[in-house]
Amino acid sequence: MMKTSVIVFLSLFLSFGAVTSTHAKGIKWEALNEEVLFLSQRGQYDRAMVMGKQALEVAEKTFGPNHPHVATSMNTLAELYRFQRQYAQAEPLSKRSLAIREKALGPHHPHVATSLNNLADLYRVQRQYAQAEPLGKRALAIREKALGLDHPDVATSLNTLAMMYHFQGQYGQAEPFYQRALEIREKALGPDHPDVATSLNNLAMMYYFQRQYTQAEPLGKRALEIREKALGPDHPDVATSLNNLSELYRFQRQYTQAEPLGKRALAIREKALSPDHPDLATSLNNLAMMYHFQGQYGQAEPFYERALAIIEKAIGPDYPDLATTLENMAVLYAKTGRKEMAKEFEKRAADISAIKR
Repeated sequence: MMKTSVIVFLSLFLSFGAVTSTHAKGIKWEALNEEVLFLSQRGQYDRAMVMGKQALEVAEKTFGPNHPHVATSMNTLAELYRFQRQYAQAEPLSKRSLAIREKALGPHHPHVATSLNNLADLYRVQRQYAQAEPLGKRALAIREKALGLDHPDVATSLNTLAMMYHFQGQYGQAEPFYQRALEIREKALGPDHPDVATSLNNLAMMYYFQRQYTQAEPLGKRALEIREKALGPDHPDVATSLNNLSELYRFQRQYTQAEPLGKRALAIREKALSPDHPDLATSLNNLAMMYHFQGQYGQAEPFYERALAIIEKAIGPDYPDLATTLENMAVLYAKTGRKEMAKEFEKRAADISAIKR
């Protein structure tokens, strides 16, 4: 009898030890996950990526490969890759996150909507709209039913769909989605929240694309003001607002207003992002165009060249935006008497533009 009691006690002790170990690892995963979010919110994507990979490894070992926590870590990593335009790395993680959540939580869970929306965003930024739209619509339907019509996550889905229509030139469909997202965010989060700035920024860009500059400018300025106050003056999202305002002025040939904003955006991105980050190429390309269209070809060329090198390395030689840079460089070469180089770059741009997406 005594021997049996000892065995039972030992079994319980070992079981308790295993539970305690799992609990400790669970706490470690939560801490890593929080650190990843903290770093990514501050635009420190390289450090966030390292911590995100650690969090995924801990989650898989602690909870098993099909646990919702594993899906959370995969979703976070996929978003980090997307922010850095590393789409090939993001897609399998995003798809597996969705599959795990659908199986573990059911097809109508809000976490499933998160995976759907992020996968829709991933396809959207690659201009794969036919794949993106049904995912975005399903995410919105789940969120409206599960969370209510005025939840911030509903605004996120509305914003995703709005951008999808916006960048296809379907402004009449995009605007009500943008407006509704903005209203939800202002009401739910307050007027000075960074997500409100995102909505303002997107609305400003939509008006800018339609050359409605007087409508775009106050929205862009308000977005910048919110981001500087909420995120600090050196955050990558601040650089995005600066860059967009710079472009707004450049298109109106207000170069003295545009140049300092563009330069400040570039300085922030050089400091905050890796040297091969695509957003750095965006700033370089925009400054190059500013000098180019003022006839300052000697200043424009090195910016174009550096932007081209980053895009080719970070995203690939067939990325659609690369064609724009090549076309601009072809014009510059033609203007400066280098006709053979101009023809070469025109051909490369045409070949990229001809690729079916």
